[in-house]
Formats: sequence, C-alpha cells, structure tokens
Amino acid sequence: MILKFRPFLTAGFFVALLIITGCSSNKLNPNLGPDERLKIAKALLDKGDYLRAKSQFTILTMNYPGTKIADKAQYYLGESHFGSKEYILAASEFEKLIRSYSNSDFVDDAQFKLGMCYYELSPNYQLDQKYTLKAIAEFQKFLEEYSTSDLRDEVEKKLSECRDKLARKEFGNAEIYRKMGYYNAAVIYYDLVLANYYDTPYAEKALYNKGVCLEKVEKWEEAEKVFEVFMAKYPKSHYVGSVKSELRSLQNKITQEKKN
Repeated sequence: MILKFRPFLTAGFFVALLIITGCSSNKLNPNLGPDERLKIAKALLDKGDYLRAKSQFTILTMNYPGTKIADKAQYYLGESHFGSKEYILAASEFEKLIRSYSNSDFVDDAQFKLGMCYYELSPNYQLDQKYTLKAIAEFQKFLEEYSTSDLRDEVEKKLSECRDKLARKEFGNAEIYRKMGYYNAAVIYYDLVLANYYDTPYAEKALYNKGVCLEKVEKWEEAEKVFEVFMAKYPKSHYVGSVKSELRSLQNKITQEKKN
C-alpha cells in the first residue's frame, strides 16, 4: 500500500522526515508504506544508526497507532533511545508499550528493558539510590509475571547486583558510625543489612560487626547471642576464630557480672 499525504498528518511527521532525509544522501521515499518503513527503521537500528532509527519509529508510532506494526514500532523506538543511552526516554517508551499494548509479544521484553533502563541509571552506591530501587521493582515485576522467560537468569543476576549495591550503602553507613565510635548507631545500620539484605555478601560481616559493637557498649548477653547465631549461620567463616575468642571473653564477663 502506498501511503499518500493526508491532512491529519502532524507537523512532527514532516519534522522527522526532514531529519531523516537530511542525514544521508540516500533520501527515503516519503510515500513509504508502514511495513517497508518498519523494515528500513529496523535495519537502521541494527546497524547502530539510532538517530535515524528513532526518527523512522517516531513516524510509525505517530501515524499508525493500533495497527499490526504499532507495538513493534513502539518497542523499537524504546530500543533506539536505549542504544543512544537516553535511558529516561527509553523507559518512557517501554512503559507506553506495556500500558498500551498489553497483549503484545514484546511486553515481556519491554518489561526487562524497563528494568535495564533504571539499572543503567543506577549510580555509585554512595549516591542517591532511587534508580536502583526502581530497577529492583521492575526486575521483581518481571520475575513475578514472566517466571518461565529465557531472560529469568539475566534478570536475577541484575537484581542481585542492585541488592548488593543497596546492601553496600547500608553497610558503609554502619562502618562510618562504628569507626567514629557511635556503636549503637552502627548497630541500627547493621540490622538494616541483616533484615533487608541477608542474602548478600555484606550480611556475614554485618552480623560479626554487630556483635563487636554490642560488646563495645557492654551489652554482653546481646553480643553473646549475636556471636552464637554467627557460629550457627557461618561455621566456615574466616571470622570463626575471632568469634570463638569473643564468646569465651563474653562468657567470662557475664559470669563475673552475675557474681557481682
């Protein structure tokens, strides 16, 4: 089918068309049909020409909503922004697909890439982690809705990385307070690690340092219980020797305290 210009076509169509034709000496035919335009746009995307691909997919999403190619164009528009590292724009396009084309075959991929947008925006663990939290939420939603997907392993890996980053942030806060001698404050942050990120690499040291901090503030019995839990949970830890020594010391202190 040859697409002819019609009055309802928006100004954005013509702007996008000018961008496309200006980017190459091989000008595209303005009368391309949607299927042919989609094929060309996908080829541009595949070769990394994201600017021209975005222009073509924008034309398709603007002028052919509700057609058989609409969801594809919408998904690949998001992919074009993602390839350009425009992650906020990409997230918006993937969300639009999920919202507007809920029966599309691309929905699970869009959900995955939505999580990846926020994953890519996630900063160093010392900074604000709002995008890390968004990534976790989107990855968890993916696992809930597409548990049998081939992407499951990749999503679980990215989710684990995000949780490790949050655990590192809380653990880092605890360490700052511990080194400053604010042991009760440190315990609060160690508890956050243990409660929310018990399955991360930071849980083991958080539990050990919690016991150390409790001993520092002379909460002997609480410290003893923490170290006993540590021995049961991490019997092969390299902290085991230190924990055994701490337990002997604590038991002596508790016995002496009771005598007094």
